[in-house]
Amino acid sequence: QHFFVQLSKSTKLQHSFTIRNALFGMGNPLLDICAVVDKDFLDKYTLKPNDQILAEDKHKAMFEEIVKKFAVEYRAGGATQNSMKVAQWMIQKPSKVATFFGCIGEDRFGEILKEKAQEAHVDAHYYEQSKEPTGTCAACITGDNRSLVANLAAANCYKKDKHLDLEENWKLVKKAKVYYIAGFFLTVSPESILKVAKHASENNKIFGINLSAPFICQAFKDSLLKVMPYVDVLFGNETVSQGREGDIVEIAMKTQSLPKVNKKRQRIVVFTQGKECTVMTKGDKVETFPVLQIEESEIVDTNGAGDAFVGGFLSELVQDKPLEQCIRAGHYAANVIIRHVGCTLPEKPDFH
Repeated sequence: QHFFVQLSKSTKLQHSFTIRNALFGMGNPLLDICAVVDKDFLDKYTLKPNDQILAEDKHKAMFEEIVKKFAVEYRAGGATQNSMKVAQWMIQKPSKVATFFGCIGEDRFGEILKEKAQEAHVDAHYYEQSKEPTGTCAACITGDNRSLVANLAAANCYKKDKHLDLEENWKLVKKAKVYYIAGFFLTVSPESILKVAKHASENNKIFGINLSAPFICQAFKDSLLKVMPYVDVLFGNETVSQGREGDIVEIAMKTQSLPKVNKKRQRIVVFTQGKECTVMTKGDKVETFPVLQIEESEIVDTNGAGDAFVGGFLSELVQDKPLEQCIRAGHYAANVIIRHVGCTLPEKPDFH
C-alpha cells in the first residue's frame, strides 16, 4: 500500500511538472518591425492609417526604408509563433517548453528573429533557405492607428522533406504531447500539418488548429477538411460566423460533429468573440465564458488578442489542467496583450 501511495504521488508530480518541448507549434515566422511613422510615409506606400494587408510589389522597398528612417523595434511574430511565445511566458519555467518550426531566410532579419525567439525562451528550429528573404510584418504606427503590411516571403517556403522529415527535427515532434498550428499554415505546407496531425492522433496526443481567417475556410477548404478528422481542439473567432449572431454556436456544434479518427478524445471547439463571451462545445454540451472586463481607455492594441488567448489556453492544457482553467488563462493572456502595442508582454504573468 505504501508503495502505491508513493507511486501515485510521484505520478502526480510528473503530471504537474511540464517538460521541455512538450508543446509544439509550426507556422509562418515573421519579424515584426514596429515604428512610429509620419503621414508622408503612409502616403508614399498608399497605406491606410488602420489596416492589415499583404505586401505587394510596390511595398517591397518600405521594409528597408522604415529601418533607415525611423526608430524601430523588432519582435518575433506570426500567429503560431506568437501563441508559443505567450504559452512559454505563462509557464515561465522550464524554458523551451514550446518548440516552433517555420521557414526563414539566410539574412539579417533571420538572425534578429532567432535572437528574439531565444529571448522569449522558445525552442525555435527554423528551416533556413536563401531563395527568399525572412518574412516581415511592418507595423506603421500613427497616433492610435497602426497599419500592418505583411510580406510572407520565406515563410511561404517551408518544405516537409527538407526540415520536418529530418530525424533530429522529427525527434522534437515526437517529444511533444500537445500540438498547435494556425490555419494560415494550410496555405504553405498542408502535407506537414497532416504528418504532425496523424502522429498526434495515432499516439493519443492532442492536436489543435485555428480557423484563423474566413479566407482559410473558403479558399483552402479542401486542405482544412483533410486535417479536420485529426483535430482534437479547434479554435476560431467571431469572423467565422460572418457576423451573424447565434450562428457561432451552430457552427461550433456542426464542427464538433464532423468525423474524427481518434475516438478516445472528444473534439473540443473554442470560439472567441472579442469582448463577448467565449463559446466552448464538447460533446453535445455548450458552455459560455465571459471575458475579463477592461476599460476602453486601457485598450492599446487588440491585434494579438487571438494569438494570446490560444497561448494562454495551451499553457494550461500542456499541464493537464481542466478546460475551464485553460479558458481562464486564455482570457487572462488576451487581457494582458491588449494593454500593450503588438504581441509584447510584461516580465512575468500574474495569473492565479
